[in-house]
Amino acid sequence: MKLSDEYIQKVIVNGKAEHNQTIVLKPYDENWPVLFEREKQRISTILKNKALMIEHIGSTSVPGLAAKPIIDILLVVEDAGKEEDYMDALLAHGYILRIKEPDFENHHMFLGPDTDIHLHVFSQGSKEIEKYLLFRNYLRNHQEAKDFYANTKMALAKKKWKYVQNYADAKSDVVQQIMDAARKEKQLNL
Repeated sequence: MKLSDEYIQKVIVNGKAEHNQTIVLKPYDENWPVLFEREKQRISTILKNKALMIEHIGSTSVPGLAAKPIIDILLVVEDAGKEEDYMDALLAHGYILRIKEPDFENHHMFLGPDTDIHLHVFSQGSKEIEKYLLFRNYLRNHQEAKDFYANTKMALAKKKWKYVQNYADAKSDVVQQIMDAARKEKQLNL
């Protein structure tokens, strides 16, 4: 689903909305999992038992896959709508709230205090959790799907995008094809 300019502008809390340039992809970096583990430890220390799950997601979590050099992290809390359970603590430690989407599973996205990360917060039971993990795991285990996704990303990254979200939206058909294959495989293995 393509997000409208109005929606994108509405949900951005901090920072500029417009990108107006190409997307920079870097070859896979062995340091990305190290950066994730450091952030995971920091988030665990800050939130303690409020952090129900912390997972490395996105392209930087798939060995061998080129990516924007931003570590995507999935943080699952009991209820992302109860901001008092996590937001003040994260903000006090230098995280910056970038996106707030109350109409999309109460998704919140924070930037890191000193590492280029996107910390995505969802409520326990959100359907997005399984999607992120299923997609990541499928790419990790299927070279053809990883190559298909990489080639799509490389071609799209060369274009100039008003919003980074437009680049993400342009990948949606390919992502859906990979998700369909991942779901089919999951069903066969049940």
